[in-house]
Amino acid sequence: MGTPHRDTELRRTFPPFPPREAGAEDVPFAATWWGNAWVAALERGALDPKRLARGRGYADQGHVDAITVTPGLVLAYVRGSRPRPYRVQVRVRTLEDADWARFLDASADRPGHIAALLDKELPQSLADCGVPLLPGPGDLVPRCSCPDSGHPCKHAAALCYQTARLLDADPFVLLLLRGRGERSLLDALSRRSAARAARAAQERQPESLPGVRAADALAPRELPPLPPPLPVPPHPEQPPVYPAAPGGPDPFALDQLATDAAARAHALLGTGRDPVGELTLWQDAVRLAAARPGSGLTATTRTLYATLATAAGRTPADLARAVAAWRQGGAAGLAVLEEPWDPPAGRFDRARPLLLAADLPAFRPWRNRLTHPRGHVQLRLGRDGLWYAYESEPGQDDWWPRGTPDLDPVGALTGLGAPEDA
Repeated sequence: MGTPHRDTELRRTFPPFPPREAGAEDVPFAATWWGNAWVAALERGALDPKRLARGRGYADQGHVDAITVTPGLVLAYVRGSRPRPYRVQVRVRTLEDADWARFLDASADRPGHIAALLDKELPQSLADCGVPLLPGPGDLVPRCSCPDSGHPCKHAAALCYQTARLLDADPFVLLLLRGRGERSLLDALSRRSAARAARAAQERQPESLPGVRAADALAPRELPPLPPPLPVPPHPEQPPVYPAAPGGPDPFALDQLATDAAARAHALLGTGRDPVGELTLWQDAVRLAAARPGSGLTATTRTLYATLATAAGRTPADLARAVAAWRQGGAAGLAVLEEPWDPPAGRFDRARPLLLAADLPAFRPWRNRLTHPRGHVQLRLGRDGLWYAYESEPGQDDWWPRGTPDLDPVGALTGLGAPEDA
């Protein structure tokens, strides 16, 4: 049954829900009004409250495997007290063509209905259009391979409770149960809306427009000045809180992207330029990763790094090193990490005497880099004229940005802990 690759317009398979958190027994099983209506139909039509409670417990504990929905049928295997799971199905009546015609007419009457369905919402007014979308008491017909003859048994009750969670996430599951797939419904709604718009256009009488003499239209005239622009807000607004949904985007990633977009828009509004508009894909990935507050790689941060690194064609280790360089000096610091160059005579040549005067050993030069003879400290001259300090385990050639860039090479080494020769 759990074969999503075999799904069609009239057959959808959903992965099993994980167990609910401890203490969720007192929380309503459904979150939407139509999901609660499904649960109410189950509970009002049940003959034994104890079986219902056992079924809800099975659903809470994640005993319901993948759920397959087809017109008029919900099907799943439910694990009970025996090693072999039970095959459970719940049937509902599909709608007649006349019912679907009324439903489509009611949906096309108000553009907000179509927009709500596309947003995975089921308007109350659409459910009250005279079409029995939601089941009532006794409309759910369960059947289970277990020997229990209860109506419903605890396994069928568990499947019904989990089905309410499917309806919460996507009301098109309810419409599929009643007999129509999402694509065919949207196509029918589109045709109905286009036909209604065409009829309305034909019924409207063309209005005569007042004429204007060409000489008057082309005569030079002074336009009033534009109103002054509104003041720039003091800071970007905070983005909304994004809920997590099964199969949906990561709410943390959405929050970070929305926060970043708001900050960029605020800078563009105040200065007339986008501060990151000219960055490459790699530079922007590094910038986004560096904006993650805190230190250390948490599970969330590791996921973020892996996603950004894959998008840029690099490894998470490359990204972690690049983030350290970005936090050291922004785009200039990243260039120092990745782009050796040959500086002109002057500042680079004066650096070695300055280091010797500070009682430091003779650093080895290579292009824009000066390396401690022990191989554990390195200075790199950036194109911005600043010296950037790097550290590595001796002999490892595994350089990581450290400290704060400085115009003075000796100052850039301050605080590293062991620049002196030992």
